[in-house]
Amino acid sequence: MEPEKPNPQEAKQLTTTTGEEQKPGLMEKVREVKVQAVEEAKALKDPQQTQLWKSIFRVSHDRSDPRNRSLAILSNVFLHLHPAKVNRDATRYGFTWGMGGITFYLFIVLTFTGVLLMFYYHPSKGQAFQDILYLEHDVPFGKLLRNMHRWAAHLMIITTWLHMFRVVLTGSYKKPREFNWCVGIVLLVLTLLLSFTGYLLPDDQLGFWAVTVGTNMARATPVLGSEGPFGPQLGMTQFNDVRFGLLGGSIVDANALLRSYIWHCIGIPLVISIFMAVHFWRIRKDGGISGPAPVMLESEMKAIKKK
Repeated sequence: MEPEKPNPQEAKQLTTTTGEEQKPGLMEKVREVKVQAVEEAKALKDPQQTQLWKSIFRVSHDRSDPRNRSLAILSNVFLHLHPAKVNRDATRYGFTWGMGGITFYLFIVLTFTGVLLMFYYHPSKGQAFQDILYLEHDVPFGKLLRNMHRWAAHLMIITTWLHMFRVVLTGSYKKPREFNWCVGIVLLVLTLLLSFTGYLLPDDQLGFWAVTVGTNMARATPVLGSEGPFGPQLGMTQFNDVRFGLLGGSIVDANALLRSYIWHCIGIPLVISIFMAVHFWRIRKDGGISGPAPVMLESEMKAIKKK
């Protein structure tokens, strides 16, 4: 049997009906795109209402009430670095010495001057010391740049020690700041490692013997050193212990210079930046930078005595 041929009129009617059904769908898509474009245009006028802003700051977005607006700022780290309530002694340099802030500013100076020094330095034997001589004698203000980096590094060590000394004197390591005190100790160790790895980069006699002595001391590290406690029992030798890992070999040569350069310019600064962010965040969450016990002013003590 031959299949029945479709009626031309029915096929035309079916095509027309399908086209009519497709047109509303296309128009709906156009309307959706138009509405989306209008919303994006409004978002450009008011960025705080965009999803990107809300996903970053994650605060109350009801701005009809002034109290909600103030709480949204005070409770957010990005919008308000300091806590909502600060002990009055936190603003007195005679109490805090400002050593934490000075240490952070010195880190910024070291980062800026270090990036500039990288333009004139090659971490290779023979070329490194020549680059230092070229920087000091031929580059305009090169000696000033190098001395800024060097003295800022020395000052950062001093201010870090003074900052921790102030924390001990004021009892700021006690409850609830125990965790932040441990973070500060890690930052102290990382700061010392930054200074140590920078010693070898000029590739002069001072840096060579400083790294030689320091890495020889590392051989006596417990467990990880070939001459330290439990090191030989765990199979540590002069070719696989922590000293070998630091130098990239058994002597201070080109591998040690390259590893010091990478740790000094990339590895340790990244790690120390993360711990500094955690340190600042915990300072705010723990209620400020002063000691845990509030200090009364002399005028307040007189008022209590009168009562």
